[in-house]
Amino acid sequence: MGSGKTAVGRYVARVLKMPFHDSDAEIERRTGVDIPFIFEKEGEPGFRQREREAIEALTALEGIVLATGGGAVLLEENRRHLAERGRVVYLETSVAQQAHRVRYGRHRPLIAEGDPAERLGHLMDARAPLYTGIADIVVSTDGRKVQHVAESILRELGGTPP
Repeated sequence: MGSGKTAVGRYVARVLKMPFHDSDAEIERRTGVDIPFIFEKEGEPGFRQREREAIEALTALEGIVLATGGGAVLLEENRRHLAERGRVVYLETSVAQQAHRVRYGRHRPLIAEGDPAERLGHLMDARAPLYTGIADIVVSTDGRKVQHVAESILRELGGTPP
């Protein structure tokens, strides 16, 4: 959350001339409602099931750039699909940077209650080992602009940044 997955993904896709997909946007497209509404009505388990279905379908596509929600790595099936069907880039972001970037966001159900930085820390503790476990590339985003993060990814992938 707050790592820049969508912005960086769009930039990389544009440079590589590939279609860009976002799993959260796909879930919203399929359901016709936003993510907070799904969390409100179905809770996190309902959302994760919808996320699993979206990731299964999206990772079956070839020649795309995909941004997933931050919790996508929680399900083993998602990790397997991501790792087996593509190259995985982990945008590593400190909790302090995440908290700064999402401080005005109102559509983040997992940090809607309590101290956002504390909640982000707990999420990171659970997720970071899963991210690094499947990542082909790890790129730090702290204090960096989207373009610089994307150029680092493109270099690692063997592409040529603009």
